[in-house]
Amino acid sequence: MDYFTETKAGLDARAALREASRCLLCLDAPCSKACPAGTSPDKFIRSLRFLNAEGAACTVRINNVLGAVCARICPTESLCQKGCLRSGIDTPIDIGALQRYLTDLEADNGWKFLSPKAENGKKVAVVGSGPAGLSASANLRLLGYSVDLYEKEGKLGGVLRYGIPEYRLPISVLDREIKRILDLGVKAHTGTAVGRDIDPAALREGYDAVLYCVGYSRGKVLDMFKGNGHVVTALGLLKEIRKDPKAFKAPDTALVIGGGDVAMDAIGSLKRLGAKKVVCVAFEELFETKASKGELEDALKIGDSFISGYMPVGASGDTVKFKHRFLDSTLRVRADLIVLAVGQAMDIEGLPLEQEGPNAKGTFHMTGDPKIYFAGDISPEKGKLAVYAVKSGKEAAHIIDKRVGGK
Repeated sequence: MDYFTETKAGLDARAALREASRCLLCLDAPCSKACPAGTSPDKFIRSLRFLNAEGAACTVRINNVLGAVCARICPTESLCQKGCLRSGIDTPIDIGALQRYLTDLEADNGWKFLSPKAENGKKVAVVGSGPAGLSASANLRLLGYSVDLYEKEGKLGGVLRYGIPEYRLPISVLDREIKRILDLGVKAHTGTAVGRDIDPAALREGYDAVLYCVGYSRGKVLDMFKGNGHVVTALGLLKEIRKDPKAFKAPDTALVIGGGDVAMDAIGSLKRLGAKKVVCVAFEELFETKASKGELEDALKIGDSFISGYMPVGASGDTVKFKHRFLDSTLRVRADLIVLAVGQAMDIEGLPLEQEGPNAKGTFHMTGDPKIYFAGDISPEKGKLAVYAVKSGKEAAHIIDKRVGGK
């Protein structure tokens, strides 16, 4: 398997039409109710089935400004496809594959479906260019707002650029999506960290609203691993790889601790880039792992060992001791590199957001300050997924429109 080749090939026209023809054309389609971004799979599948591919692509794009991204990385088996009534006959419609086909077709044909309203004289600053920040920026521009997008890294994309491996989300696809958003008139300021390069108070005074979409960008480190030179966080590892995968030198042996999607991405990236042995030890049993189906299957296929039900209880240098959650059993694993995928934390130091405030129920993107808003992973969403971030950014844009726009 190659790090630079997408794991799953896209559909050609014949295969896409064949898959669309399996749709039952439900009148009250459960698949559309199950899409957080409100993409309406029933509408775009119906259009494609009756040979209106351009109309189908338009349905995807006007509902989800990151439609090509979500088509590749969404766990559709637990979202829109879970509601597909075709499952009662054989298998659900491959909605993600059809959405990918349509967004690729959109790019190949140069179709453009989005255009902003006339400028309304209001300015909004968006901090953070992950999926929530990109979604919010695009939707605010479509509503007629002047938007400045601030990103601390050298390029836009946040976790999409620095956290998702190339074989799942090619940089060329992400850059294409970002260009569409910038073409709407969003002004990007990269390499600019609010709280370091810009005073948040000054930012607040210069705009009618400031929307923080900073996400959970720091990997957690358990106390027993602090100061250990053999240990890195999975987020840090994936970021290092993404910045220059050809320069990355894979270790001979690696131990990945964790059972979520980030852990699976670490396993897949390390093996594809030349690690000889990669062992994963997860707290969860295999049946209760938090990883999405596709991610887990890929890791099980490409990894060397997956050991479930064990938790770390001690570490010294390159060796970690584990204890089983239920059995009287211990385990010691020695590896050149120890990768922690045991959770993430929000990075809001120096920002006008309280550590617990953004996660408070009922706040719905608003703080006590009428000019300060938040969206993305720091919002109380059901899951830390890109599609929920897209939904959150879109919601925040409309909340700002109602309050700042006087609606």
